[in-house]
Amino acid sequence: MHKIYNMIERLFKKKDITSILNESKSSNNELKRSLSATNLVTLGIGAIVGTGIFVITGQAAATYAGPALTISFAISALGCVLAGLCYAEFAAMIPVSGSVYSYSYTTMGEILAWFIGWILILEYLFACSSVAVGWSGYMLSLLTEWGVDFPQQIAGATFDHAKDGWIWTGKIINFPAVFIVAIVSAFLIGGIKQSALVNNIIVVIKVGVILLFIGFGLSYVDTSNWVPYIPENTGNFGEFGWSGIFRGAAVVFYAYLGFDALSTAAGEAKNPQKDMPKGILISLAICAILYISVTTVLTGIINYKELNVPAPIALAIDSTGEGLSWLSPFIKLGAIAGLSSVILVMMLGQSRIYYSISKDGLLPKTFSKVHTTHGVPHNATIFASIITGLIAGLFPLHVLSELVSIGTLMAFTIVCISIIVLRKTQPQLNRPFRTPFVPFIPLLGATICIVQMVSLPWSTWARLIGWTILGLIIYFTYGLKNSKLNNKP
Repeated sequence: MHKIYNMIERLFKKKDITSILNESKSSNNELKRSLSATNLVTLGIGAIVGTGIFVITGQAAATYAGPALTISFAISALGCVLAGLCYAEFAAMIPVSGSVYSYSYTTMGEILAWFIGWILILEYLFACSSVAVGWSGYMLSLLTEWGVDFPQQIAGATFDHAKDGWIWTGKIINFPAVFIVAIVSAFLIGGIKQSALVNNIIVVIKVGVILLFIGFGLSYVDTSNWVPYIPENTGNFGEFGWSGIFRGAAVVFYAYLGFDALSTAAGEAKNPQKDMPKGILISLAICAILYISVTTVLTGIINYKELNVPAPIALAIDSTGEGLSWLSPFIKLGAIAGLSSVILVMMLGQSRIYYSISKDGLLPKTFSKVHTTHGVPHNATIFASIITGLIAGLFPLHVLSELVSIGTLMAFTIVCISIIVLRKTQPQLNRPFRTPFVPFIPLLGATICIVQMVSLPWSTWARLIGWTILGLIIYFTYGLKNSKLNNKP
Protein backbone atom coordinates (compact mmCIF):
# COMPACT_ATOMS: atom_id res chain seq x y z
CA MET A 1 0.00 0.00 0.00
CA HIS A 2 2.87 2.33 0.87
CA LYS A 3 4.45 1.73 -2.57
CA ILE A 4 1.18 2.60 -4.31
CA TYR A 5 0.92 5.82 -2.28
CA ASN A 6 4.53 6.76 -3.15
CA MET A 7 3.88 6.08 -6.83
CA ILE A 8 0.75 8.26 -6.85
CA GLU A 9 2.67 11.00 -5.01
CA ARG A 10 5.41 10.91 -7.65
CA LEU A 11 2.98 10.95 -10.56
CA PHE A 12 1.11 14.01 -9.27
CA LYS A 13 4.05 15.97 -7.87
CA LYS A 14 3.84 19.64 -8.91
CA LYS A 15 6.50 22.19 -9.81
CA ASP A 16 6.62 25.36 -7.76
CA ILE A 17 5.94 28.46 -9.89
CA THR A 18 8.59 30.50 -8.07
CA SER A 19 11.24 27.87 -8.79
CA ILE A 20 10.24 27.80 -12.48
CA LEU A 21 10.70 31.57 -12.74
CA ASN A 22 14.03 31.50 -10.89
CA GLU A 23 15.23 28.63 -13.08
CA SER A 24 14.30 30.59 -16.19
CA LYS A 25 16.27 33.64 -15.04
CA SER A 26 19.36 31.80 -13.82
CA SER A 27 19.67 29.01 -16.39
CA ASN A 28 23.00 28.89 -18.25
CA ASN A 29 21.12 27.73 -21.32
CA GLU A 30 18.56 30.55 -21.22
CA LEU A 31 16.97 31.30 -24.56
CA LYS A 32 17.60 34.80 -25.93
CA ARG A 33 14.86 37.31 -25.10
CA SER A 34 14.59 39.13 -28.43
CA LEU A 35 10.85 39.42 -29.17
CA SER A 36 9.02 42.76 -28.87
CA ALA A 37 5.25 43.24 -28.57
CA THR A 38 5.03 43.83 -32.34
CA ASN A 39 7.02 40.65 -32.98
CA LEU A 40 4.60 38.71 -30.78
CA VAL A 41 1.51 40.04 -32.59
CA THR A 42 3.00 39.24 -36.00
CA LEU A 43 4.12 35.81 -34.78
CA GLY A 44 0.53 35.18 -33.72
CA ILE A 45 -0.83 36.34 -37.09
CA GLY A 46 1.95 34.42 -38.84
CA ALA A 47 0.84 31.21 -37.16
CA ILE A 48 -2.92 31.74 -37.25
CA VAL A 49 -3.41 33.00 -40.82
CA GLY A 50 -2.45 30.09 -43.01
CA THR A 51 -3.96 26.70 -43.67
CA GLY A 52 -7.23 27.76 -42.04
CA ILE A 53 -7.78 30.42 -44.71
CA PHE A 54 -5.93 29.01 -47.68
CA VAL A 55 -6.85 25.31 -47.37
CA ILE A 56 -9.25 24.17 -44.63
CA THR A 57 -11.97 26.72 -45.45
CA GLY A 58 -12.73 24.89 -48.69
CA GLN A 59 -12.54 21.39 -47.23
CA ALA A 60 -14.75 22.19 -44.22
CA ALA A 61 -17.34 24.07 -46.30
CA ALA A 62 -17.58 21.25 -48.85
CA THR A 63 -17.85 18.36 -46.40
CA TYR A 64 -19.34 19.72 -43.15
CA ALA A 65 -21.02 23.13 -43.03
CA GLY A 66 -21.50 24.70 -46.48
CA PRO A 67 -21.77 28.53 -46.47
CA ALA A 68 -22.59 28.30 -42.75
CA LEU A 69 -18.89 27.71 -42.15
CA THR A 70 -18.88 31.39 -41.19
CA ILE A 71 -20.91 30.34 -38.11
CA SER A 72 -18.37 27.55 -37.47
CA PHE A 73 -15.54 30.09 -37.49
CA ALA A 74 -17.52 32.39 -35.17
CA ILE A 75 -18.12 29.52 -32.70
CA SER A 76 -14.43 28.59 -32.80
CA ALA A 77 -13.45 32.24 -32.38
CA LEU A 78 -15.65 32.54 -29.28
CA GLY A 79 -14.05 29.42 -27.77
CA CYS A 80 -10.62 30.79 -28.64
CA VAL A 81 -11.27 34.21 -27.09
CA LEU A 82 -12.34 32.55 -23.84
CA ALA A 83 -9.33 30.21 -23.88
CA GLY A 84 -7.11 33.11 -25.01
CA LEU A 85 -8.00 35.11 -21.90
CA CYS A 86 -6.91 32.13 -19.79
CA TYR A 87 -3.72 31.74 -21.84
CA ALA A 88 -2.97 35.43 -21.36
CA GLU A 89 -3.09 35.08 -17.56
CA PHE A 90 -0.78 32.07 -17.60
CA ALA A 91 1.64 33.56 -20.15
CA ALA A 92 2.01 36.73 -18.09
CA MET A 93 2.29 34.84 -14.79
CA ILE A 94 4.65 32.07 -16.00
CA PRO A 95 6.61 33.62 -18.92
CA VAL A 96 8.63 30.52 -19.84
CA SER A 97 8.73 28.21 -22.84
CA GLY A 98 6.43 25.20 -22.80
CA SER A 99 2.94 26.68 -23.02
CA VAL A 100 0.24 24.45 -21.49
CA TYR A 101 2.80 21.82 -20.52
CA SER A 102 4.53 24.26 -18.15
CA TYR A 103 1.21 25.58 -16.84
CA SER A 104 -0.10 22.07 -16.13
CA TYR A 105 3.07 21.11 -14.25
CA THR A 106 2.26 23.77 -11.65
CA THR A 107 -1.46 22.96 -11.27
CA MET A 108 -2.05 19.26 -11.99
CA GLY A 109 1.22 17.44 -11.42
CA GLU A 110 3.81 15.62 -13.52
CA ILE A 111 1.77 12.82 -15.11
CA LEU A 112 -0.90 15.22 -16.37
CA ALA A 113 1.78 17.70 -17.47
CA TRP A 114 3.42 14.90 -19.47
CA PHE A 115 0.06 13.96 -20.95
CA ILE A 116 -0.66 17.50 -22.15
CA GLY A 117 2.95 17.93 -23.30
CA TRP A 118 2.57 14.77 -25.37
CA ILE A 119 -0.72 16.10 -26.78
CA LEU A 120 1.02 19.39 -27.63
CA ILE A 121 3.66 17.46 -29.54
CA LEU A 122 0.82 15.80 -31.48
CA GLU A 123 -0.78 19.21 -32.04
CA TYR A 124 2.33 20.94 -33.38
CA LEU A 125 3.67 17.94 -35.24
CA PHE A 126 0.49 17.45 -37.24
CA ALA A 127 -0.15 21.19 -37.57
CA CYS A 128 3.26 21.63 -39.20
CA SER A 129 2.70 18.60 -41.39
CA SER A 130 -0.79 19.63 -42.53
CA VAL A 131 0.34 23.16 -43.37
CA ALA A 132 3.27 21.74 -45.35
CA VAL A 133 0.78 19.61 -47.33
CA GLY A 134 -1.31 22.74 -47.99
CA TRP A 135 1.85 24.59 -49.08
CA SER A 136 2.58 21.77 -51.48
CA GLY A 137 -0.90 22.07 -53.02
CA TYR A 138 -0.48 25.78 -53.77
CA MET A 139 3.09 25.36 -55.01
CA LEU A 140 2.08 22.58 -57.42
CA SER A 141 -0.82 24.74 -58.64
CA LEU A 142 1.55 27.64 -59.28
CA LEU A 143 4.09 25.41 -61.05
CA THR A 144 1.32 24.10 -63.32
CA GLU A 145 0.35 27.70 -64.12
CA TRP A 146 3.97 28.40 -65.07
CA GLY A 147 4.00 25.36 -67.35
CA VAL A 148 6.24 23.22 -65.11
CA ASP A 149 5.33 19.53 -65.28
CA PHE A 150 6.17 18.31 -61.76
CA PRO A 151 6.52 14.49 -61.45
CA GLN A 152 3.29 13.09 -59.99
CA GLN A 153 5.10 10.24 -58.25
CA ILE A 154 6.64 12.73 -55.80
CA ALA A 155 3.70 15.16 -55.61
CA GLY A 156 1.30 13.49 -53.17
CA ALA A 157 0.80 11.45 -50.02
CA THR A 158 2.03 7.85 -49.95
CA PHE A 159 -0.97 6.70 -47.88
CA ASP A 160 -4.62 7.73 -47.59
CA HIS A 161 -7.47 6.81 -45.26
CA ALA A 162 -10.98 6.08 -46.52
CA LYS A 163 -14.05 4.40 -45.00
CA ASP A 164 -12.52 1.00 -45.81
CA GLY A 165 -9.27 1.81 -43.99
CA TRP A 166 -5.73 2.72 -45.04
CA ILE A 167 -4.74 2.49 -48.70
CA TRP A 168 -1.49 2.94 -50.61
CA THR A 169 -1.85 5.68 -53.22
CA GLY A 170 0.95 4.47 -55.48
CA LYS A 171 2.94 7.68 -54.96
CA ILE A 172 6.38 7.75 -53.39
CA ILE A 173 6.22 10.93 -51.26
CA ASN A 174 4.96 14.51 -51.21
CA PHE A 175 8.34 16.05 -51.98
CA PRO A 176 7.33 19.76 -51.96
CA ALA A 177 5.94 19.32 -48.42
CA VAL A 178 9.21 17.79 -47.22
CA PHE A 179 11.20 20.52 -48.99
CA ILE A 180 9.47 23.46 -47.28
CA VAL A 181 9.90 21.87 -43.84
CA ALA A 182 13.65 21.60 -44.45
CA ILE A 183 13.94 25.24 -45.62
CA VAL A 184 11.98 26.61 -42.65
CA SER A 185 14.08 24.58 -40.20
CA ALA A 186 17.24 26.17 -41.60
CA PHE A 187 15.83 29.64 -40.80
CA LEU A 188 14.87 28.58 -37.27
CA ILE A 189 18.33 27.25 -36.50
CA GLY A 190 19.68 30.66 -37.55
CA GLY A 191 18.10 32.26 -34.46
CA ILE A 192 14.80 33.64 -33.14
CA LYS A 193 15.54 37.26 -34.16
CA GLN A 194 16.18 36.27 -37.77
CA SER A 195 13.11 34.03 -37.78
CA ALA A 196 10.92 36.85 -36.41
CA LEU A 197 12.16 39.25 -39.10
CA VAL A 198 11.37 36.76 -41.87
CA ASN A 199 7.94 36.18 -40.31
CA ASN A 200 7.19 39.93 -40.14
CA ILE A 201 7.88 40.35 -43.86
CA ILE A 202 5.74 37.34 -44.78
CA VAL A 203 2.84 38.52 -42.58
CA VAL A 204 2.69 41.86 -44.41
CA ILE A 205 2.62 40.04 -47.77
CA LYS A 206 -0.04 37.48 -46.90
CA VAL A 207 -2.39 39.87 -45.08
CA GLY A 208 -2.12 42.21 -48.08
CA VAL A 209 -3.03 39.37 -50.44
CA ILE A 210 -5.99 38.32 -48.28
CA LEU A 211 -7.31 41.89 -48.23
CA LEU A 212 -7.01 42.01 -52.04
CA PHE A 213 -9.05 38.80 -52.30
CA ILE A 214 -11.76 40.15 -49.98
CA GLY A 215 -11.87 43.58 -51.61
CA PHE A 216 -11.92 42.50 -55.28
CA GLY A 217 -13.76 39.22 -54.65
CA LEU A 218 -16.83 40.97 -53.20
CA SER A 219 -17.90 42.17 -56.65
CA TYR A 220 -17.95 38.54 -57.91
CA VAL A 221 -20.11 37.17 -55.10
CA ASP A 222 -23.26 35.41 -56.31
CA THR A 223 -25.66 35.35 -53.37
CA SER A 224 -27.41 32.27 -54.80
CA ASN A 225 -24.33 30.31 -53.68
CA TRP A 226 -25.37 31.06 -50.10
CA VAL A 227 -28.73 29.33 -50.59
CA PRO A 228 -29.32 27.26 -48.57
CA TYR A 229 -27.08 28.97 -46.05
CA ILE A 230 -27.27 25.92 -43.78
CA PRO A 231 -27.49 22.87 -46.10
CA GLU A 232 -29.84 20.13 -44.97
CA ASN A 233 -28.27 17.35 -42.93
CA THR A 234 -27.61 14.19 -44.96
CA GLY A 235 -28.83 11.94 -42.17
CA ASN A 236 -25.33 11.44 -40.77
CA PHE A 237 -24.09 13.40 -37.77
CA GLY A 238 -21.62 16.08 -38.83
CA GLU A 239 -22.62 16.18 -42.50
CA PHE A 240 -24.29 19.59 -42.83
CA GLY A 241 -27.13 20.98 -40.72
CA TRP A 242 -26.28 22.22 -37.23
CA SER A 243 -24.26 19.10 -36.41
CA GLY A 244 -22.17 19.92 -39.50
CA ILE A 245 -21.66 23.46 -38.26
CA PHE A 246 -20.34 22.15 -34.94
CA ARG A 247 -18.16 19.55 -36.63
CA GLY A 248 -16.91 22.25 -38.99
CA ALA A 249 -16.12 24.42 -35.96
CA ALA A 250 -14.16 21.54 -34.40
CA VAL A 251 -12.18 20.90 -37.60
CA VAL A 252 -11.33 24.57 -38.27
CA PHE A 253 -10.53 25.16 -34.60
CA TYR A 254 -6.89 24.36 -35.20
CA ALA A 255 -6.80 27.34 -37.58
CA TYR A 256 -6.61 29.48 -34.43
CA LEU A 257 -3.77 27.41 -32.99
CA GLY A 258 -1.30 30.27 -33.48
CA PHE A 259 -1.83 31.94 -30.13
CA ASP A 260 -0.98 28.65 -28.41
CA ALA A 261 2.23 28.56 -30.45
CA LEU A 262 2.80 32.15 -29.41
CA SER A 263 2.70 31.19 -25.73
CA THR A 264 5.54 28.69 -26.30
CA ALA A 265 7.77 31.68 -27.16
CA ALA A 266 7.19 33.41 -23.80
CA GLY A 267 10.74 32.51 -22.76
CA GLU A 268 12.05 34.61 -25.67
CA ALA A 269 9.89 37.73 -25.16
CA LYS A 270 11.59 40.93 -23.91
CA ASN A 271 8.72 41.93 -21.60
CA PRO A 272 6.46 38.87 -21.39
CA GLN A 273 4.27 40.05 -18.50
CA LYS A 274 2.96 43.01 -20.52
CA ASP A 275 3.43 41.86 -24.10
CA MET A 276 2.23 38.23 -24.09
CA PRO A 277 -1.43 39.10 -23.33
CA LYS A 278 -1.33 41.79 -26.04
CA GLY A 279 0.19 39.42 -28.57
CA ILE A 280 -2.33 36.65 -27.86
CA LEU A 281 -5.53 38.73 -27.82
CA ILE A 282 -4.71 41.23 -30.63
CA SER A 283 -3.55 38.55 -33.08
CA LEU A 284 -6.60 36.42 -32.27
CA ALA A 285 -9.05 39.30 -32.88
CA ILE A 286 -7.45 40.27 -36.22
CA CYS A 287 -7.43 36.69 -37.47
CA ALA A 288 -11.04 35.94 -36.49
CA ILE A 289 -12.22 38.89 -38.61
CA LEU A 290 -10.07 37.76 -41.56
CA TYR A 291 -11.32 34.14 -41.38
CA ILE A 292 -15.00 35.04 -41.35
CA SER A 293 -14.56 37.61 -44.14
CA VAL A 294 -12.66 35.22 -46.41
CA THR A 295 -15.16 32.38 -45.86
CA THR A 296 -18.05 34.70 -46.73
CA VAL A 297 -16.45 35.81 -50.01
CA LEU A 298 -15.16 32.34 -50.91
CA THR A 299 -18.53 30.58 -50.57
CA GLY A 300 -20.16 33.48 -52.42
CA ILE A 301 -17.87 33.27 -55.46
CA ILE A 302 -18.10 29.50 -55.91
CA ASN A 303 -20.56 26.85 -54.72
CA TYR A 304 -19.39 25.14 -51.53
CA LYS A 305 -19.75 21.68 -53.11
CA GLU A 306 -16.78 22.42 -55.40
CA LEU A 307 -14.39 23.58 -52.68
CA ASN A 308 -12.94 20.28 -51.45
CA VAL A 309 -9.56 20.93 -53.13
CA PRO A 310 -6.02 21.66 -51.82
CA ALA A 311 -6.14 25.31 -53.03
CA PRO A 312 -9.77 26.58 -52.71
CA ILE A 313 -9.03 30.31 -52.91
CA ALA A 314 -7.03 29.77 -56.09
CA LEU A 315 -9.97 27.79 -57.49
CA ALA A 316 -12.39 30.61 -56.65
CA ILE A 317 -10.15 33.16 -58.36
CA ASP A 318 -9.80 30.95 -61.45
CA SER A 319 -13.59 30.47 -61.60
CA THR A 320 -14.11 34.21 -62.22
CA GLY A 321 -12.44 33.86 -65.63
CA GLU A 322 -10.65 36.95 -66.95
CA GLY A 323 -12.09 39.18 -64.23
CA LEU A 324 -9.64 38.27 -61.49
CA SER A 325 -7.09 36.29 -63.48
CA TRP A 326 -4.48 38.96 -62.71
CA LEU A 327 -4.94 38.23 -58.99
CA SER A 328 -4.37 34.47 -59.28
CA PRO A 329 -0.55 34.45 -59.16
CA PHE A 330 -0.59 36.94 -56.26
CA ILE A 331 -3.03 34.75 -54.32
CA LYS A 332 -0.90 31.66 -54.88
CA LEU A 333 2.34 33.45 -54.01
CA GLY A 334 0.66 34.97 -50.93
CA ALA A 335 -0.61 31.56 -49.88
CA ILE A 336 2.81 30.01 -50.36
CA ALA A 337 4.47 32.78 -48.34
CA GLY A 338 1.71 32.71 -45.72
CA LEU A 339 1.81 28.97 -45.22
CA SER A 340 5.59 29.18 -44.92
CA SER A 341 5.26 31.53 -41.93
CA VAL A 342 2.75 29.17 -40.29
CA ILE A 343 5.20 26.30 -40.63
CA LEU A 344 7.93 28.53 -39.18
CA VAL A 345 5.94 29.43 -36.04
CA MET A 346 4.53 25.92 -35.59
CA MET A 347 7.99 24.42 -35.90
CA LEU A 348 9.24 26.96 -33.37
CA GLY A 349 6.45 25.90 -31.00
CA GLN A 350 7.14 22.21 -31.50
CA SER A 351 10.87 22.54 -30.82
CA ARG A 352 10.19 24.61 -27.65
CA ILE A 353 7.89 21.90 -26.34
CA TYR A 354 10.65 19.29 -26.81
CA TYR A 355 13.06 21.74 -25.15
CA SER A 356 10.84 22.32 -22.10
CA ILE A 357 10.00 18.66 -21.54
CA SER A 358 13.67 17.72 -21.95
CA LYS A 359 14.75 20.33 -19.36
CA ASP A 360 12.53 18.51 -16.86
CA GLY A 361 14.22 15.19 -17.70
CA LEU A 362 11.13 13.60 -19.26
CA LEU A 363 12.78 13.46 -22.70
CA PRO A 364 16.49 12.96 -23.52
CA LYS A 365 18.64 15.95 -22.51
CA THR A 366 19.94 16.41 -26.06
CA PHE A 367 16.65 18.22 -26.85
CA SER A 368 17.35 20.93 -24.24
CA LYS A 369 20.80 21.83 -25.55
CA VAL A 370 20.91 25.44 -26.77
CA HIS A 371 23.20 26.61 -29.57
CA THR A 372 25.94 28.77 -28.07
CA THR A 373 25.84 31.31 -30.93
CA HIS A 374 22.23 31.42 -32.09
CA GLY A 375 20.55 30.80 -28.72
CA VAL A 376 18.05 28.24 -30.01
CA PRO A 377 17.46 24.56 -29.14
CA HIS A 378 19.03 23.31 -32.37
CA ASN A 379 18.81 19.56 -31.69
CA ALA A 380 15.10 19.84 -30.89
CA THR A 381 14.57 21.85 -34.08
CA ILE A 382 16.41 19.32 -36.25
CA PHE A 383 14.48 16.41 -34.73
CA ALA A 384 11.16 18.26 -35.20
CA SER A 385 11.96 18.90 -38.85
CA ILE A 386 12.79 15.25 -39.58
CA ILE A 387 9.60 13.89 -38.00
CA THR A 388 7.43 16.64 -39.48
CA GLY A 389 8.89 16.14 -42.96
CA LEU A 390 8.22 12.40 -42.87
CA ILE A 391 4.59 12.79 -41.80
CA ALA A 392 3.95 15.60 -44.32
CA GLY A 393 5.41 13.46 -47.08
CA LEU A 394 3.45 10.31 -46.26
CA PHE A 395 -0.09 11.34 -45.19
CA PRO A 396 -2.98 13.40 -46.66
CA LEU A 397 -4.38 16.67 -45.35
CA HIS A 398 -7.75 15.44 -44.02
CA VAL A 399 -6.13 12.88 -41.70
CA LEU A 400 -3.63 15.41 -40.33
CA SER A 401 -6.06 18.32 -39.77
CA GLU A 402 -8.51 16.32 -37.63
CA LEU A 403 -5.72 15.15 -35.32
CA VAL A 404 -4.53 18.74 -34.87
CA SER A 405 -8.03 19.90 -33.94
CA ILE A 406 -8.57 17.37 -31.17
CA GLY A 407 -5.14 18.11 -29.69
CA THR A 408 -5.80 21.85 -29.76
CA LEU A 409 -9.23 21.51 -28.19
CA MET A 410 -7.86 19.34 -25.40
CA ALA A 411 -5.04 21.80 -24.70
CA PHE A 412 -7.47 24.72 -24.51
CA THR A 413 -9.79 22.78 -22.19
CA ILE A 414 -6.94 22.05 -19.78
CA VAL A 415 -5.80 25.69 -19.77
CA CYS A 416 -9.32 26.86 -18.90
CA ILE A 417 -9.65 24.34 -16.06
CA SER A 418 -6.13 25.09 -14.78
CA ILE A 419 -6.95 28.78 -14.32
CA ILE A 420 -9.79 27.85 -11.94
CA VAL A 421 -7.59 25.38 -10.05
CA LEU A 422 -4.73 27.85 -9.64
CA ARG A 423 -7.01 30.67 -8.51
CA LYS A 424 -8.25 28.38 -5.70
CA THR A 425 -4.94 26.76 -4.71
CA GLN A 426 -2.55 29.73 -5.10
CA PRO A 427 -4.56 32.98 -4.91
CA GLN A 428 -1.52 34.92 -3.66
CA LEU A 429 0.48 34.65 -6.89
CA ASN A 430 1.39 37.80 -8.83
CA ARG A 431 -0.91 37.99 -11.87
CA PRO A 432 0.11 40.85 -14.22
CA PHE A 433 -2.95 39.95 -16.33
CA ARG A 434 -6.11 38.49 -14.81
CA THR A 435 -8.75 36.55 -16.73
CA PRO A 436 -12.05 38.36 -16.05
CA PHE A 437 -15.18 36.73 -14.61
CA VAL A 438 -13.52 33.59 -13.23
CA PRO A 439 -14.86 30.87 -13.09
CA PHE A 440 -17.56 31.80 -15.66
CA ILE A 441 -15.24 32.49 -18.64
CA PRO A 442 -12.95 29.46 -18.08
CA LEU A 443 -15.95 27.14 -17.62
CA LEU A 444 -17.66 28.45 -20.76
CA GLY A 445 -14.40 28.14 -22.72
CA ALA A 446 -13.90 24.56 -21.56
CA THR A 447 -17.52 23.68 -22.37
CA ILE A 448 -17.30 25.02 -25.95
CA CYS A 449 -14.08 23.07 -26.50
CA ILE A 450 -15.53 19.82 -25.11
CA VAL A 451 -18.66 20.12 -27.27
CA GLN A 452 -16.48 20.49 -30.36
CA MET A 453 -14.31 17.54 -29.34
CA VAL A 454 -17.42 15.36 -29.05
CA SER A 455 -18.38 16.46 -32.59
CA LEU A 456 -15.21 14.96 -34.10
CA PRO A 457 -15.33 11.52 -35.81
CA TRP A 458 -14.58 8.35 -33.82
CA SER A 459 -11.56 7.64 -36.05
CA THR A 460 -9.95 10.84 -34.74
CA TRP A 461 -10.53 9.75 -31.14
CA ALA A 462 -9.09 6.30 -31.92
CA ARG A 463 -5.87 7.89 -33.23
CA LEU A 464 -5.71 10.13 -30.15
CA ILE A 465 -6.04 7.08 -27.88
CA GLY A 466 -3.27 5.31 -29.77
CA TRP A 467 -1.04 8.39 -29.47
CA THR A 468 -1.79 8.62 -25.72
CA ILE A 469 -0.88 4.96 -25.14
CA LEU A 470 2.45 5.50 -26.92
CA GLY A 471 3.08 8.56 -24.75
CA LEU A 472 2.36 6.67 -21.52
CA ILE A 473 4.77 3.90 -22.55
CA ILE A 474 7.52 6.50 -23.08
CA TYR A 475 6.74 8.20 -19.76
CA PHE A 476 6.80 5.04 -17.64
CA THR A 477 9.87 3.55 -19.36
CA TYR A 478 11.93 6.75 -19.58
CA GLY A 479 10.33 9.92 -18.19
CA LEU A 480 9.47 8.77 -14.66
CA LYS A 481 12.96 7.33 -14.15
CA ASN A 482 14.70 10.51 -15.34
CA SER A 483 12.35 13.16 -13.98
CA LYS A 484 14.37 15.95 -12.35
CA LEU A 485 11.48 16.88 -10.07
CA ASN A 486 11.09 13.32 -8.77
CA ASN A 487 14.78 12.63 -8.48
CA LYS A 488 15.88 15.66 -6.51
CA PRO A 489 18.29 14.71 -3.71
